[in-house]
Order: sequence, then structure tokens, then C-alpha cells
Amino acid sequence: MRIPKPLPVLAALSALAALAAVTGCGTSEADSGPRTAADITVRIPDPGNSGVLALGKKDGSLDRALAKVHAKVEWAGSAGPFAPAAQAMNAGQLDIATGSITSGITSLAQTPGFAFFTATAPDPVGEGILVEKDSGIDRIEDLVGKKVAVNQGGTGEYLLLKALADHHIPADKVERVYLRPDQTAAVLNTGKVDAWAVWSTYAVAELGSGKAKFIADGKEIGSDNYSLNAVRTAFADQHPEVVKALYTYLHDGSVKEKKNPRAYLNVTTDAGPQAVTGEAARIQTRFTAQGGTVEPITRADLERFDDVARFYADQKVTRTKVDVAPHVIDVEKLS
Repeated sequence: MRIPKPLPVLAALSALAALAAVTGCGTSEADSGPRTAADITVRIPDPGNSGVLALGKKDGSLDRALAKVHAKVEWAGSAGPFAPAAQAMNAGQLDIATGSITSGITSLAQTPGFAFFTATAPDPVGEGILVEKDSGIDRIEDLVGKKVAVNQGGTGEYLLLKALADHHIPADKVERVYLRPDQTAAVLNTGKVDAWAVWSTYAVAELGSGKAKFIADGKEIGSDNYSLNAVRTAFADQHPEVVKALYTYLHDGSVKEKKNPRAYLNVTTDAGPQAVTGEAARIQTRFTAQGGTVEPITRADLERFDDVARFYADQKVTRTKVDVAPHVIDVEKLS
């Protein structure tokens, strides 16, 4: 079954259901004969040391979930920023990736070969504007005339621009310094930038050091920065049952992780650079407990995606307003 290119949304949902009824909605390789135990390979970035996929990789539960739909996982590279993962999906080198709606919009502004199939509500506490405690910067207004590190077109640039707009500060009153997130901590710590618009993946270590603080978090900024899972469009067309199985696994795992964050922290090692320890571990546990769970994308989500796309166009991050809806899959209608 080929998935209709989604969503001017709820109207398309009924069309998708009707199509499923007409086609019988069997496997993506309809009537091609019996499959072997695992003749579909889904390529996913290695999840590292924490999270639902990390635990699933370690305890074999992901393998078992995928085996039910005759699939297996191939770990392809490592998890990181969404922009290069989107390029890998576009090139047919990766099937699944996780990113923010902000980086998703800038990637959709290119020639996308992917669609989003899950959404996690914006992080109220784990993302924000980070400064060193002794910087003398205590509020958004103090950023005027300062240098702020952001990842271009992604979460960091969005958080900064949103914070400035909400405080009626022209964007050109603050200098944006475009840096890769994995290179920014050292730049902040040496004083070459004054602040860092960042999310929990990188903020936790800085907050855990006791030397840094948020002057505004996602809730205070009013962030609509959803976390999304994306799938290569051709893969979703061919293997909707695998996409549905992945959604179910990620949803169920995220519910368990929210209830017991510690079980999903330091999955493979509790030592070395990948480990989160001490105060950083306590902070990460608190952030996860207050975060969202993996859910299908709803009409209300799409309206908020649209707000972000409009904001990005108004701020000249994108040349025009990107329409996200045609690149969304209603995962509940897959079979």
C-alpha cells in the first residue's frame, strides 16, 4: 500500500481509511509471497547511551518488536543533528531519524525525501538560553549587544529569535554565532560567546557543572519546538507496517521512560564521556520526567507546526513559509 502524501489533514485521513478498505491494506509488497523471518532492514542512527532506543538495543526488545513485522534494525552512524540525517534520508542512506520541528522545517525547505510520523510535545524545562552564572546576564533583555551561539536553522536559532520577539527586541540587536552544538560548550566556557540557545542533549552537562544557568527555559520562551520522528518517504510507502510498529514501540517506551527515567539513563555504560553522572544525572532525570511522550501527529500539532513555519518565514530563516502538512503521516491509519 502506498501511503497518500499526507495531510491537509483530517480530510486526508478519511481518504486514507477509504483507500485502506479498497486495497485490503496488506503488506507493502502486496502478494509478493511469504517473507523470511527478517527480510526488511530499517536503518536507524545508533542511539548511544540513553533513551528508549538505547535500552531497546541492549535488551533486545526492539529486535523482538521489529521481528513481528519481519524487520530488523541496522544501526547506521550515530544520532546527532537532524539536518545531516535528513540529507542521509534524502540520499537513501537512512530510514529513520529524530529531530525538532525547527530543523525539520529548514530541511523541508530543500527537496525532502522524508515525512514525520510522531510528535513529542515541546520540552518545557530542558531547552532554553544558557549563560554562565557569573556572566552578569540574568534576563533576555541583557542579551542586547551580546553574542549568542545557535545552530543555524534549528532549535537554537528558533529559541533565541522567539525569546527576542516575545520581549520586543529586534533580532539584529543580538549577534547570532552559528556553531555546531557539539563544539559550542568550549566556546561558551572560554568567553568567546556570551550565551547559548540550546536543548537538553547539550545543556545537561553545562547545568550539571554548577557553572551555568538558564535565563529562560522553553516554557518561559513559549516554545513550540516539538521533537519529531521522521521516516524516509520511500520506506514508509513500501513498509507501512514497520513504521506503525516503530511508532508503537517508541510510544510505549516513552511512557515507561517518563515514569522511570533512571532506567533509560547510562544504558550501556555509567563511566566515560558518554555517561551522565552526578548532578547532571539528577537534572536529566528531572527533565525527562517533565517531558512529553511520543504520540501521533494531530490537527492541533499541525497548527503549531504552521505557527513555527510562519515565524521562520517572518524572521527570514526560510525564504518562504514552508508547508509541513504534506510531509506528515497519520501513523494511526497505517497497517
